[in-house]
Amino acid sequence: MLQPIIAGVIGALTGFASSFALVIAGLVAVGASPAEAASGLLILCVAQALLAGLLSWRFRQPLSFAWSTPGAAVLVAAQGVTDDYGAAIGAFLVCGVLLTITGLWPALGRAMTRIPMPIAGAMLAGILVPICIAPVTALVEQPLLAAPVVVVWLVLLRFAPRWAVPAAMLVAIIGIVATGADAVADAPLAPVVTLTPPAFDAAVIVSLGVPLFIVTMAGQNVPGFAVLSTLGYRDVPARAILASSGAATVVAAPFGGFALNLAAITAALMGGPDAHPDPAKRWVAPVAGGATYVLLGLTAGAATALVTAAPPILIIAVAGLALFSALASGLVAAFEAPDTRVVAAVTLVVVASGVVVAGIGSAFWGLVAGAIVMLVTRRRAS
Repeated sequence: MLQPIIAGVIGALTGFASSFALVIAGLVAVGASPAEAASGLLILCVAQALLAGLLSWRFRQPLSFAWSTPGAAVLVAAQGVTDDYGAAIGAFLVCGVLLTITGLWPALGRAMTRIPMPIAGAMLAGILVPICIAPVTALVEQPLLAAPVVVVWLVLLRFAPRWAVPAAMLVAIIGIVATGADAVADAPLAPVVTLTPPAFDAAVIVSLGVPLFIVTMAGQNVPGFAVLSTLGYRDVPARAILASSGAATVVAAPFGGFALNLAAITAALMGGPDAHPDPAKRWVAPVAGGATYVLLGLTAGAATALVTAAPPILIIAVAGLALFSALASGLVAAFEAPDTRVVAAVTLVVVASGVVVAGIGSAFWGLVAGAIVMLVTRRRAS
């Protein structure tokens, strides 16, 4: 049983190191204080550990869960839409309810999988483009800090791709500590769970909650199911996974847990042959990974102190390096079909513009623009 335990630990370390900074930056972008951001990171770690442990044990399958990394990018992109953290919490709750309904109501689940891929892929890509530009900006604004991060990422991308982003994050941490040691030392390092009452603002729900739900489904859950299918798991309990992760999001939301979903990248690490030659024994890996996430969650205070002490562009730059593969996947999905490339281009440009109209952010307006162009061009074709 040692092999799946090792796989679980490696998967958790990789997943946490690759995107914890984006989670903190996203929560801060929608109005969270450092303490509230640390609470969100901790509760996400605990919630996904419980989901992975209980469902993997119940169904004897390697069902690993994660926070929504594209969802965290939505939070970063939503900066300026709201600085009322209570309103953001309300949007998180709506996202959780929608995820739960998707699991309980098969028709909604089918509808989500039928969102035109040019629109869904372009929306995801549009959200990620500004973040993926950050490494370039950081090289200009903070060359001494950013250059070693990018070089380490590039070298390991060639020789050890799995460790490229975690190693880049480690180099960034060394640079942050070296230049801002006093700020890190003076910050409270122990995470404290904070409860924030939700406020329901229609504009914030439309510009944050709905896009968060869509990218969590299209960018995480759907690929997660595809990974499990590729690994040979044909009887995956989709309804239980969606309903449970949605319910967990609802419970975690007041503490900062913005979205939980089936893992995609770490699913391959914990559910593949590297976890164990016998598929029936791979379910142990997500359980071990969940236990590791709980331990990592206890460092949320220190992680938040590091992120808040760093130049903001450096943190977003590391996140950008982690999201290049997701950006590439979104672009491929968006522009694969020649006859809908204009639809994808319009959606991407509107989302990436960051415009806010009537208090509603660009992710929603990108969906609207893409849908209008698709309807008009289809009528013209007919």
